[in-house]
Amino acid sequence: MIEVSHLSRFYGNHRAVDDVSFTIASNTIVGFLGLNGAGKTTTLKVIAGLLPPSAGTVRVDGEDLADAPESFRQRIGFLPETPPLYIEQTVREFLRFVGRLRGMPASEVEARLPEVMTRCQLAGREDWVIGQLSHGYRKRVGIAQAIIHKPKLVILDEPISGLDPVQIVEMRRVIRGLAQECTVLVSSHILSEIEQTCDRILVLQGGRLVFEGEGETLRARNEGSTVLSLTVRGAADVAQSIVEAQADATIVELTETDGDLLNIRIELTEDHREALIHALVHAGLGLRRLEQEGDELEDVFVALTKSASLSGGDR
Repeated sequence: MIEVSHLSRFYGNHRAVDDVSFTIASNTIVGFLGLNGAGKTTTLKVIAGLLPPSAGTVRVDGEDLADAPESFRQRIGFLPETPPLYIEQTVREFLRFVGRLRGMPASEVEARLPEVMTRCQLAGREDWVIGQLSHGYRKRVGIAQAIIHKPKLVILDEPISGLDPVQIVEMRRVIRGLAQECTVLVSSHILSEIEQTCDRILVLQGGRLVFEGEGETLRARNEGSTVLSLTVRGAADVAQSIVEAQADATIVELTETDGDLLNIRIELTEDHREALIHALVHAGLGLRRLEQEGDELEDVFVALTKSASLSGGDR
């Protein structure tokens, strides 16, 4: 469906996108993840045909966007972070206008409207003035304008930005439903949302593609160590000496609380937790709590982007 090959984009001397290549299959939802300034929006604008690449190619269904006629680009739907709405119009009036603007006959627009309203969860709001809608509903109208013309590719830039928790859950349903009829690209800097919504994740940092795959694969990149969080009663110097005596254990954090309690985070490069706990208890330290920390996907993401930045990815 989409083939991006050695894509770069400059703004003056600043390289916003740096030699990025990937392919995306039809009817999949792909998340573009990155910190602010990572190159997500620029990449999506190039794919949408809104910006020309400085180098490289973008092909959609085998058609090079640089050579594609305007009629081909109309098969792409785009929602920027701030929805492009005429707030004095009703939802129905606005979508009719956008449909006609995209070259659809009036009868085809009317036939399409009920499906779009249902898919974007706008039923019952058709005749509301857009300016009177909440931020969440305006986002839905923004998606509706992006899909009214039945595009094969829909690009959503930060679709959950500014939404409350209830609206975010509803937006997930809307986005997942879009894959029934088109390929969807979604950008965000919130990793958990991308993981829950998308089939694949592309991570950008400093304009470079630093990861491509599923959320589980991203987690696996940070595996290989075990982090224990425990609370013991006893002296800090005793606990520290016991941990340091273990060949594969390192104290990540140690804090003292009232009542001689110690909160300790320990990283084990080899899973020898039983020997460590035995040593602590044998030394007379009272074990009050023991947990193994899971790898939070956000932590993996931060580690990944920091690694890319240190290796020269941030330009």
